Amino acid sequence: METLGKILGNPARIKIMRLFLLNRGKGFKSKDIVQKSRVSSDSVRRELRLLASVNFIKKRSKAYPEWYFNSSFKYAEPFKDLLVRSDSLNKQKLLAHFRHVGRVKLLVVSGAFIKNDDSRVDLLIVGDKLKRGKIEKGIKKLEAEIGAELIYAVFDTKEFIYRLNMYDKLVRDILDYPHEVLVQVKELSTQALKKA
Repeated sequence: METLGKILGNPARIKIMRLFLLNRGKGFKSKDIVQKSRVSSDSVRRELRLLASVNFIKKRSKAYPEWYFNSSFKYAEPFKDLLVRSDSLNKQKLLAHFRHVGRVKLLVVSGAFIKNDDSRVDLLIVGDKLKRGKIEKGIKKLEAEIGAELIYAVFDTKEFIYRLNMYDKLVRDILDYPHEVLVQVKELSTQALKKA
C-alpha cells in the first residue's frame, strides 16, 4: 500500500477509493467513510472533494447526503485492477495485526486476501487464550486497508479439531477450497488436517 500511496498521492485516498470500488452501488455518509476507512474526517472531506472533482464519486440527496461510486467513471476497471486485484496487502503486515491476540496456532486467509470471490470466509483464526476484542480491532484495521467488510471465523483449538473431525461444513469449505496458510503449528499440520 505504501507504493500505491506514493504513486496516487496518499494512503487515505487509496483506502477511500477501495471502499467505493468494492461497494459499487452502495452509498456512504461522510461519517461512515471516516469509520470504515479509519481516516480522519479532515482527510475524508479533502479526498471526497478531489474524487468528486474527477467524477470518481457522486453525491446524492441534499438532506442526508451520501456518496456513491460513479458507475460511468471511465477508468473504473483499470483502477479496480490496480487497487483491488493487485496483491496490495503484505502478509507480514497482516500477521502483525494478530500478533498479540493470544496463542494463534492456525491462521488461514482466503476470499478477499487471495482474490477469490467464492470463499465462504476471508480469514480463519484458530488458537488458545484468544482475545476476541483484539481480534476485532485487527479485523477493523484490515477492513479499512482493504476497503471491504471481512467475513471471518475464530475457534479455540479444541473446538476447531472437534469440528474438523465431525466434518463441519464451514471448516471443510475453508480447507477444501483455495486458501493460504500463514501460521500453522505442528499439531495442526497439513497432514493432521488431511487425516481428520
